[in-house]
Amino acid sequence: MYRAQSPPRKYEEHAYVLDFNPRGKSSTVRGREGIIVTAIGEDRLTLLEVLGIPNSTFEIGEKIYIGKDGRTKVLSVLGKMEYEKISSSAQSELPTVVENIVTNNESKFVEYLNKAQPLTPRIHALELIPGIGKTYMKTMLEEREKKKFESYADLQERVGFKEPVKHISERIMDEITGESRMNLFVKR
Repeated sequence: MYRAQSPPRKYEEHAYVLDFNPRGKSSTVRGREGIIVTAIGEDRLTLLEVLGIPNSTFEIGEKIYIGKDGRTKVLSVLGKMEYEKISSSAQSELPTVVENIVTNNESKFVEYLNKAQPLTPRIHALELIPGIGKTYMKTMLEEREKKKFESYADLQERVGFKEPVKHISERIMDEITGESRMNLFVKR
């Protein structure tokens, strides 16, 4: 009997440190102790709990490799975390780190803006980004029809949409904090 194969699970390769406790106890895996790091994945924007290699040092906002092979500072990824369960200092660092991710991965987010589609007959995915209403959405769709956007600067120049990094970051924060029921960027 043939069974359909589920697609391979996608794992984060890199994450950014939001907080760490050099002598912490895991909240996701019972009995795990050590350097407990709270991080956000770069690609899927997942909040993660990570176990650091003993005697490793971490900096807030630091990009760390958490992929399967060749880790230098990370023993293991312990699991996903909910926003409500991360420390208040991790919560306060999150907006800055998210903005860095949106800035450092410009091509990925510009590509999203170039490919975003209607979600229902009445609402387009672009409209879920703060600052984009019907007028900006219509202009963005017309402009990307002529030529795909190449950068945030290109978007600002052609559409007049100011501070795209800030607005995309706001949307991601809404998704992470649970203030949005529909996720565009955060993969659960």
